[in-house]
Amino acid sequence: MTLSLAGFDHVRLPGTDGVELAAAVGGSGNPVVLLHGFPQTHLMWRHVAERLAGEHTVICPDLRGYGASDKPAATGPEVYSKRAMAADVVALAAALGHERFALVGHDRGALVAFRAGLDHPETFTHLGLLDVVPTLDMWDVLHGVSAAVGYHLFLMAQPPGLPETMIANSADAFFGSFLDAWAGEPAAMPEPVRAAYLRACAGAVPSIVADYRASAGIDVTHDQADRDAGSQLAMPVTVVQQDWGARLGYDAAAVWQAWAPDLDHRLTRAGHFMAEEAPDEITGAIRDLLFR
Repeated sequence: MTLSLAGFDHVRLPGTDGVELAAAVGGSGNPVVLLHGFPQTHLMWRHVAERLAGEHTVICPDLRGYGASDKPAATGPEVYSKRAMAADVVALAAALGHERFALVGHDRGALVAFRAGLDHPETFTHLGLLDVVPTLDMWDVLHGVSAAVGYHLFLMAQPPGLPETMIANSADAFFGSFLDAWAGEPAAMPEPVRAAYLRACAGAVPSIVADYRASAGIDVTHDQADRDAGSQLAMPVTVVQQDWGARLGYDAAAVWQAWAPDLDHRLTRAGHFMAEEAPDEITGAIRDLLFR
């Protein structure tokens, strides 16, 4: 089994602040950038990207701090803010000659895409967001024992030192537990792919923790400022997610509607890793978005 995207070139491109990102680039046509989630790399898009490449230029980077991209030291909270990671994506696409493009993100990548859409509304034609709620709302909907599903959010929010040590000392068990617990169809993630994710995460513990720590601090500040200002996503938005609203007791569509007036909100029966478990469904949702 190949662990690259078939027919794609693998390149390194400039982000911001001297950070370089690894990316797979293929296809031709109107550009779409696909951002991966946790605990994964751009490899999670292998099925969807290859389907879209017949109609679009498809760009699949590893986020800063993940995979083969640079992992700068977290010298301040802004280094792994979603604002900085969103700026990386804008710079990366510009380096390929794309000043305006569609953006789709899963999990952590969806939080980057959400921030990108608010910070750079003129850059994005369409926005696709898979299996998240915005950071500010995420903390609001985690209550009582139901919050245990997101225990890692609280662990990695702790001050530097302890989370990194705990996770590094049991990296395969820690990251592997999410690959197991969140998969609706384990066969969709073959062992070589799973092993590649675990290797990548084990080599990126400090930066992954810094990414999550930002979501308990600076990212909340940025989201709150936009909520206070009444900012909304100006482009067509599609959200595809599991029925987290029913599980945690909130109205997921209403949460998103407040941020995205032009919203297509969809529920899926696939597990969290929906781009790998249900690539036809996710490709179809992206195509529908791009025709809006």
